[in-house]
Amino acid sequence: MKIVIGSDHAGYRLKESVKNFLVGKGVDVEDVGTHSEESADYPLYAEKVARYIQDGKAERGILICGTGIGMSISANKFRGIRASLCTNEYMARMSRRHNNANILCLGSRVVGEDLALSIVSAWLDEEFEGGRHLKRLTIIEEWEGGKGSC
Repeated sequence: MKIVIGSDHAGYRLKESVKNFLVGKGVDVEDVGTHSEESADYPLYAEKVARYIQDGKAERGILICGTGIGMSISANKFRGIRASLCTNEYMARMSRRHNNANILCLGSRVVGEDLALSIVSAWLDEEFEGGRHLKRLTIIEEWEGGKGSC
C-alpha cells in the first residue's frame, strides 16, 4: 500500500512521527510537505494529498494540521475524496468500515503522538465492509457528479 502524507506547520512534527511509524511498518510513504515548522497554508497540502489519490498515485492519505478540521474541510472539496477527522481508534475503524475513508485527518494539538499512532494503526488495519454502506457512498458520489440537490 502507498500512503501520501502532508501537513502544515502545526502538524509538521506529528507528520514526521507518523511517517517514521509507517516506514517502520513497511508502508511506502510519499511526503508532500511541509518540510519545516515555518508557517504554511494547510489547504495547499490538502490539495496535494487529494490529487495524489485522485490520480491513483496512492491508495490512501494522511493529513495533519493543528486541529485536523481545516485539512478535512479542504480535502473533502475534491471529487472522490472521503477525508475523516478521527480523534480515537473507534472513529478511525468506523471511517474505514462504513465510509471507506481514503484520507485520515489528525489534529496535532488535539491528540498526542501515542494516540495518533494508535489511530493510524487502527485506520490502516480496517477494510471497507461494503453492503448497505456502499449504497450510501453511491448517493454521495451522485452529489459530487452534480445529480444531487446539495
